[in-house]
Amino acid sequence: MTDTAAILAHFEAKLAFETDPSDVRSAQLAGESFVLVDSRGDAAWAQGRAEGAIHLPTAQIAERAATEIPADMPVVVYCWGPACNGATKAAIQFAKLGYSVKEMIGGFEYWAREGLPVLTDEGHLHRDVDALTSPVNAISCDC
Repeated sequence: MTDTAAILAHFEAKLAFETDPSDVRSAQLAGESFVLVDSRGDAAWAQGRAEGAIHLPTAQIAERAATEIPADMPVVVYCWGPACNGATKAAIQFAKLGYSVKEMIGGFEYWAREGLPVLTDEGHLHRDVDALTSPVNAISCDC
């Protein structure tokens, strides 16, 4: 027998704690108030990051977050991609400090693969949309 309530609770909980690159970009463009945190190290940050992100490596969250991010500010964290649990570790650190936090599933990899704005230390880096991650000739995937 199907436990509809348990299934619904599971998927609603996922959306309460996870977001994706497309939704993050839409929230940025809509002017929603949150901080996008790149939790990777210095070399990764220099190589490229999501436009609008701040750099706060996971190992530094406990010591720096309170002075750099207001306690009532929602936080979205990301790391490399689906094969990396760094964003989960970063989210745990923010949660321990009492922040409302979401993990951006897909991480920087899917941000870049979806053709969203990427910055490097040299400036903007343009990447074409990967047809395996997003519609090439549409604004939204309508999901």
